[in-house]
Amino acid sequence: MILLWTISLLLGTVAGTEVCYDKIGCFTDNAPWSGVSGRPGKSLPKSPQVVNTRFLLYTNENQGSYQVIVADASSIKNSNFKTSRKTRFIIHGFTDTGENSWLSNICKNLFKVESVNCICVDWKGGSQASYPQASLNIQIVGAEVAYFVKVLQSSLGYSPSNVHVIGHSLGAHAAGEAGRRSSGAIGRITGLDPAEPYFQDTDALVRLDPTDAKFVDVIHTDASPFVPNLGFGMSQNVGHLDFFPNGGKSMPECKSRLATETVDLEEKGARFSLTCNHLKCLDYYTESILAPNGFTAYPCASYTDFTANKCKTCPSGGCPQMGHYADKFSGKTSAVNQVFYLKTA
Repeated sequence: MILLWTISLLLGTVAGTEVCYDKIGCFTDNAPWSGVSGRPGKSLPKSPQVVNTRFLLYTNENQGSYQVIVADASSIKNSNFKTSRKTRFIIHGFTDTGENSWLSNICKNLFKVESVNCICVDWKGGSQASYPQASLNIQIVGAEVAYFVKVLQSSLGYSPSNVHVIGHSLGAHAAGEAGRRSSGAIGRITGLDPAEPYFQDTDALVRLDPTDAKFVDVIHTDASPFVPNLGFGMSQNVGHLDFFPNGGKSMPECKSRLATETVDLEEKGARFSLTCNHLKCLDYYTESILAPNGFTAYPCASYTDFTANKCKTCPSGGCPQMGHYADKFSGKTSAVNQVFYLKTA
């Protein structure tokens, strides 16, 4: 009996519409996770073995090559991870991989301005599936990150408030799941164009929302409706601060390139020009790390008013910087769904 119980924990025990795994908890196909408007069908995320979440650690000491670590005290202690530093997890999206260059490029820029534990989260085993399945698999990724944070806290005395999770597209919602399963104790979550399909206007449990961390900031760059315009990102405000550069729908570089050529973006999982807007948030965040005052954003009732120069002055509390330094804004958590606009070059 004990042997069967142990095997069921390791492999996952299905009871009706719920499956549970050792360490990371349980998952269900009940509402609001599936079978509801915006999330059709009834299905469960794939197992942790299939999703195969890996943690690739870069630090100031090993900037050019990662160390694979697991959520175990000895693995972490035997790596270059230092509890004196902040920890920033970076989570990729649909069809992507944690070894793609944009994740390590963020780490490289971070090393120029701080000492940091930069962990690229690879879940290609779950992201390279059909989109509906991948949108469910993010629950496993979020739970794995939450468990890692739990180990840091329980075994190394590391505060979750020193953790920052950065997620792109589906990865933004995985970050939200990590925050939810950490009871909102994570210091910060940054959503880089959170994915729209299966998440827009859904219950806050299944998507990124302001309760997932002490501070949640979001950059929207592809917020046109998925139908009919194929906008992959959410238009819904889901953070404390929601930034809409260039109005959040069409980025200048993408518009000019689409007019002249079919663009190969040279990124695995994002080879078509139609994903350009969805990917520009990665450029903006990466650049913002080295430009503390380069992305000033302004509160405004609409982008139309902003482009009419009706909102080009900052209120008494100042204006936030979109990107890495958004957390320096004094009013960052004074309210939720604060909207800001800016233009980029």
